[in-house]
Amino acid sequence: MISSSRRICLSSSPTRFHNKSPRISINSRNYSLNNVKNSQFAKKGTLNKREVEPFLVDKFDRKHNYLRISLTERCNLRCKYCMPENGIDLSPNSSILNQDEIVKLASLFVESGVDKIRLTGGEPLVRKDILDICKRIGSLEGLKDLGMTTNGINLPRKIEELKASGVNLLNISLDTLQKHKFELITRRLGFERVWESIQLALKMGFDPLKVNVVVMKGINDEEVLDFVELTRDNNMEIRFIEYMPFGGNNWKDEKMIPYQALVDEIKKRHSGFNRIPEEETKSETSKLWKVPGYAGRIGFITSMSQHFCGSCNRLRITADGNLKVCLFGEQEVSLRDLMRGGANDEELKRVIGMAVQKKEKAHGGMVDMYDIAKGKNRPMILIGG
Repeated sequence: MISSSRRICLSSSPTRFHNKSPRISINSRNYSLNNVKNSQFAKKGTLNKREVEPFLVDKFDRKHNYLRISLTERCNLRCKYCMPENGIDLSPNSSILNQDEIVKLASLFVESGVDKIRLTGGEPLVRKDILDICKRIGSLEGLKDLGMTTNGINLPRKIEELKASGVNLLNISLDTLQKHKFELITRRLGFERVWESIQLALKMGFDPLKVNVVVMKGINDEEVLDFVELTRDNNMEIRFIEYMPFGGNNWKDEKMIPYQALVDEIKKRHSGFNRIPEEETKSETSKLWKVPGYAGRIGFITSMSQHFCGSCNRLRITADGNLKVCLFGEQEVSLRDLMRGGANDEELKRVIGMAVQKKEKAHGGMVDMYDIAKGKNRPMILIGG
């Protein structure tokens, strides 16, 4: 049940709600932007659109210009929808892509027309060489956007250097505005650190900052209107994500609240809540909405109720070097083994192209969310968020 909204003040005490507009104040740290102004970040978003090479076009004429690279299987949280209750068996370090292998693959894809890369995990910021990885990928000629999805725990210490290295798109995961519930969902402490990360990201001008919220019935659905209220004065996109089935997350359909039900509930409070399709790109995963007069916007990731597979432009590389052409598909091919076996760029392109051609029309060939739930896909933490 979605409760009535409250005006939320994003202050240094994030668990207390006040009768004020949700303004974010930065009072815990001072950050200089001097070393950012002339960084790779300043160059992002200005490159002309390029066509991808034919091996990145599938049989449905979908052009794949967006690559998501998981940097690690490790995470400092244990979110219930991502991490199986009994944990996971981590791959040995020798099986995880090293920095040079990550940059080699990123370079290959960018040279072939990919203009957007997102770094994921696990939690990408637990990698000790994360800044070096970002600097090397961020300097690739032809790359338009370098994004990162993070839980925000380690972000405050690194956010300035990340932006200077070329990261210009930032998604922070936060599924609740209540400290005790955060600990229930993530099985860990750290709510204040995530809150601080959101404050800092807004101050540093990530435009728009995206906050990912997996909506689960009976767990955090009563907070939907509170999340909407965060967009009143802040240039952020709250992204409500439908709860999806992955290996070991005990998915049940009764926990999944479909997109339209969320829209209907928000409209009860905000009658003018309307979709803004003019801000959606062709390959946009998010259906974008806005409360009139609010600075930010609301996105809905409708993977279960209204999939967007027809315009999919994404490929994924797991931390252990496997190429996944579909989030829900079970088929993978090891690019790591090919590289370590001495494969040259043309041989890698040939194998990637074969995998892309096998990409199914929707949901990895699954019929619906129930079919997906019966599959043998990896846990989300081993795929990359």
